[in-house]
Parts: sequence; structure tokens; C-alpha cells
Amino acid sequence: MSTYRASPLMGQMMDQPLLISSIIEFADRHYGHSEIVSRRVEGDLHRYTYRDCHRRARQLANALAALGVEMGQRVGTLAWNGYRHLEAYYAISGSGAVLHTINPRLFADQVAYIVDHAQDQYLLFDLSFLPLVTAIASRCPSVKGWIALCDAERMPDSALPNLLCYETLLAQQTDDFSWPRFDENSAASLCYTSGTTGHPKGALYSHRSTLLHAYGSAMPNALNVSSHDTVAPVVPMFHVNAWGLPYSAPLAGAKLVLPGSALDGASLYDLFEAEGVTFSAGVPTVWLGLINHVMQHGLRFSTFRRTVIGGAACPPAMMATLIDELQVEAIHVWGMTEMSPIGTTGGLQVRHLAQDLPAQRAVLQKQGHAVFGVDLKIVDDAGVELPWDGVSCGNLLVKGPWVISRYFGDEDSALVDGGWFPTGDVASIDADGYMQITDRSKDVIKSGGEWIGTIELENIAMAHPAVLQAACIGLPHPKWDERPLLLVVLRQGVDLTLEQMLQFYEGKIAKWWTPDAVVFVDSLPLGGTGKLLKNKLREQYRDYHFAGASQGR
Repeated sequence: MSTYRASPLMGQMMDQPLLISSIIEFADRHYGHSEIVSRRVEGDLHRYTYRDCHRRARQLANALAALGVEMGQRVGTLAWNGYRHLEAYYAISGSGAVLHTINPRLFADQVAYIVDHAQDQYLLFDLSFLPLVTAIASRCPSVKGWIALCDAERMPDSALPNLLCYETLLAQQTDDFSWPRFDENSAASLCYTSGTTGHPKGALYSHRSTLLHAYGSAMPNALNVSSHDTVAPVVPMFHVNAWGLPYSAPLAGAKLVLPGSALDGASLYDLFEAEGVTFSAGVPTVWLGLINHVMQHGLRFSTFRRTVIGGAACPPAMMATLIDELQVEAIHVWGMTEMSPIGTTGGLQVRHLAQDLPAQRAVLQKQGHAVFGVDLKIVDDAGVELPWDGVSCGNLLVKGPWVISRYFGDEDSALVDGGWFPTGDVASIDADGYMQITDRSKDVIKSGGEWIGTIELENIAMAHPAVLQAACIGLPHPKWDERPLLLVVLRQGVDLTLEQMLQFYEGKIAKWWTPDAVVFVDSLPLGGTGKLLKNKLREQYRDYHFAGASQGR
């Protein structure tokens, strides 16, 4: 544990703990009429304000108290982005319990493990997840009741033990509730990693870390959220708390548009246009669907001008389409569940504005500059720090007040090298402090003693007009240890040969980086957060021999 020197003279300021309840109180008091618009699983749009949200959150806090939920106990959610889920964000944490958002896209066994590991006392769920809840209920002995996020008329006919109705619970309570004051270092919310290898691990955030993250992420050099914005978090509220937007949007007084489960291109476009969305955030696979819909139908955005892209690197071709053709500023963001999650954000500095377009795009393609509160460094395998020259690549380490020190339930620290968290990413950092992920340490290809970055090979492939998606993995090679195999999903109705794909790499990379083979596939495996599952690909192609390369289609 860190120790601090005691000062002979302490500051004489108010003792005001940083608590999540203060955000919704502030939004009610100062932006009470700002709208929250939700596309419900019932199929309609729901509208109300931050003042309404605060009132119903207080009712829910009373309901949780009536159910016997105590401070520090976990309450789970399996829900889309919607107003009831937002109420739970504030009622659960604000009352001193711990909000546990669960990713419903994980396998049922993983969800059951997570609920049991967290020892959730109650679990709130959208009706679309009733089959999942029914499948895992018998394996979740800690759960005392299952709360359906609906009204009495829509309550399902189910044999779930102690099945409760959300709206009935609220109707039984008044909004006469005072948010308790407690230590700002108390646990506030719990998020589990996606668990692509081994069991998912829990990151337990505090009120203090969440408030600082909300402050930091709302800054102009980060997400730049303000009361001028209409914010649509497309990233799910079950994925690292929607990257903090359910906190930073109310903190800034922004209008909030919650898209529910309809994340296809047509649904998002219609919602963005109808509600005047100016800013959004999501993973590349979601933006790919939206871009394809807009381009195929000759559409353009009326108000949508800025998006943050994270979860995976934004391919240069996608960024160019957003910026040049659709006039949408594309901003890289990088982070991890273990970082609450935001660590860096992209963008140009004053000195970049005088540079030509290729130079500016090279800056924007990097994962960006550290947000205040986060520090970065890269080290070699021996732990020696590497220079910030934009060329040296090493293991990326981070530290900061919203970075975990250990995983939930673990006694051992997750930190190394004097208090740094090892991210598992391989990166470079340039002289201006811009960080660029070159690969995951487990994905980098080691060929003939040298590293080949798969992200760059994928980005080049996706710049080809015939390519919809691409993935690159390293497979064993009798001479070079590993060589790259490229897997490609083509756009509908387009042909491409192996020779044409490989020729596209000429002059763009060192010749020895060129993939040894190309396999054309119908789809690529994605995880619950939209990330490409390269471990699945490596398993699928573990017996692949480069001598039998595909001849295209």
C-alpha cells in the first residue's frame, strides 16, 4: 500500500466526498429539463428528463432498501442502454450498494460464473434476456430475486423463483430518499473482463475513481462532452459502463439518447437523425454497419459530427470515410476494463494543424495522448523503459487513480515494476506523447526473431475496396517460427484473388511482412464486446499448412 508524507499545514476546504449520487443530483438541479430518450425493448421511444430520472432513482433506492440490500452488496444488471438501466446506475451505487453490469453476449456458463463470483443479491434484467436468466438461475444461489425491467402488464409467465416487477417495486415507494454520505473510496460498480481466455476477472471501481474518470473523460482533449451535445452511447452500458458516458453526460448536462438493442445501421441512422445526435461512441463493427447503410442509400448526417471509436483500432479506410465523405470527426480512444476504461484519446494539437493531410491522418491513426490522470510507459521484456521515439515498441504499462490495483476477489496485486499495471498491449510512443498500439502481446507474430504487427497488416487489407473485414494471425512455420495468415471477408458481390490481395501490400510494408497466405471466409468470430477473437482463429487454423494457400474466390 502506498504511503504519503504528512504535511505540517493542511488545506482548509470542505470535506465533500466524491460520490456517484452527486452527479444525478447536479444534473437534476442544474440541467433538470435536459432530455433522456430511450428506445425500449417494448419497441417504442420513452422520453423524460434528468429530474425524472433522479426522482425514480430515489424510488428505486427505497425499493432496494425494502428488499434488504445493504451497503457493499452487489446488484447485477442484464440490460440494454435504456432509462431503467440508467436509474439502476444511480440508485444502486448511490445507496452504497455495488452496481454489477453483466455482458449478456457472453456464454451462459460465463454469465453464471460471473453472477456467482460476484455474489449478486438481486439481478435486474430486460425481457429480451429472460431465456438467459432462466438458463442460469439454478446456478446462481446468491440471487434472492430476479427483477424484470418492465411494468405489470408485460410481466412474463415464468417459473423463475421470486420474480419481481420493476415498475411495481417503484410504485410501492416514494421518492423521499436522501443519498447517504460515505467514504469516496467505497466500492461503486463491478465490471468483468470479457474472459477470452480463462474465467472473466472483475474490476471493482470506487466512487472516487468513477468521479475522476467522469471528469477526465469529459475534458475537451478527451470525449469533449458538454451541454451543447446530444450524446448517444452506442457502446453498451454492460460494456465497461458504456465507457463512462452515463456519468459524464449527466455531469455535463448533455441530452442523452439511449438506443436499446437496435444497433443495426438503419436503426441507428434513423434514431440519430430524429433526435439530433451530435456525438456517439462505439466499436468499429458498429460503425461499419452504420457507414454501409449510409453509403448504400446515399444518405448523409444532419447533426452527427463526432464519434469516438474504441475496443479495437479504427481502420484507416473507415476513418477516411467518416471524415472525408460523411464529415464526422473520428476520434480514437484506448483503454481497458481495468482502466474504467479510458486511458488515451486521439486528436490534433495546434502544431499539427499546419501539417499536410497525410501527416495529420498519421497522428489521428494513433491511439492518442494520455488523458490527465493516466500515465504511460513502454518497457522491453527485461522491464527496461524504452524511448518515446515513435519507433521503439515495447510492453505498455499504465498507472492512475482509475486503474485497478488488483482484481476483485484476488489477494495478490496485479501491478508490476513499482505500481504499474501491465496492459498486455505492445505499443510505441512518439516524442509528443502519442501512443500507438502495434499489437496485443499474445497476437504479435514473431518471425525469424523479428516482430510483425498484425494490426498494420489488417488495416492495409481493409483499405482494399473489395474487403469488408480482415484478420491476421501468426501460425507455426518450420523455418521462421511463425508467419502471417490473412483471413478476409469480402464485400457482397465482389471478387478478389489471393494474388490481387497480396499485390495490394507491395510498397506499403517491408516485403518480409507480407502474409504467406490468404483465406477468404464468410465471417470472423467476434466476442461479446465486438472484439475479434483471434484465439478462436488460431484454434481453428492450428493445422493449417502454408503450402496449401487459398486461391481466392
